Amino acid sequence: MYIKRWLSAPVQQKDGSLHTSEKGTPHGAVVSPLLAILFLHYCMDKWLTLNYPNCPFERYADDAVIHCRTEAEAKSLMNSLSQRVKECGLELHPEKTKVVYCKDGKRKGDYEVKTFDFLGYGFQPRLCRSKTGMSFLSFTPAISKKSQKHILEKVRESKQLQQSQSDLASIAEELNPTLRGWINYYGKYRKSKLDQVLSLVDIRIARWARKKYKKLHGSIQMSLRWVGKVKKSMPNLFVHWRIQRSSTSG
Repeated sequence: MYIKRWLSAPVQQKDGSLHTSEKGTPHGAVVSPLLAILFLHYCMDKWLTLNYPNCPFERYADDAVIHCRTEAEAKSLMNSLSQRVKECGLELHPEKTKVVYCKDGKRKGDYEVKTFDFLGYGFQPRLCRSKTGMSFLSFTPAISKKSQKHILEKVRESKQLQQSQSDLASIAEELNPTLRGWINYYGKYRKSKLDQVLSLVDIRIARWARKKYKKLHGSIQMSLRWVGKVKKSMPNLFVHWRIQRSSTSG
């Protein structure tokens, strides 16, 4: 009864008008992701477990990664899954759905697609170093390029950084909760990649300082040196400064 009410309930628009949907769930409704998860659990998860027990998988909402042992097995599974979801009234995304070759030091073949993104991480062959100092090729995750771009866009949207009358304390107060979230999530693997992105936050702070202080108007290099001095005198002001300090000290 409640599911039927959720699906048939009209959605109020910004102008106050009511819109009734004749198909699917209302976009943005609380129940929409819940119903989608339940539907995919039986439509996809249970089906994979029964028909491909040797192919483990991860799924978050409608984004999934399925692990296969061979290219033939992967292509066969993709065709079968495509047919399965069609029977359930769905369709695999024609551009996002693909077979990826997880190339590393042991899998040395050469295939067209060797990378994929999942939950903000980019998975691809990367040069790693063992505990003994030996270099080897591994298929590992790191913050994706799309996520890097998203971080920089969020920093550019900072209201405090757009105002020359702001001060560093107010900038830190605005950015630190978001910076902490990024570090906790994207810093789990290949933190050096995240550090490269966070270093651009300092450049953005330097640009703000160049607008605020007349003595820094001339050069971005002068502004960057100013940021470096502030970082040394107040290393705990920004979250990423604290992390960088801990890494250096360690």
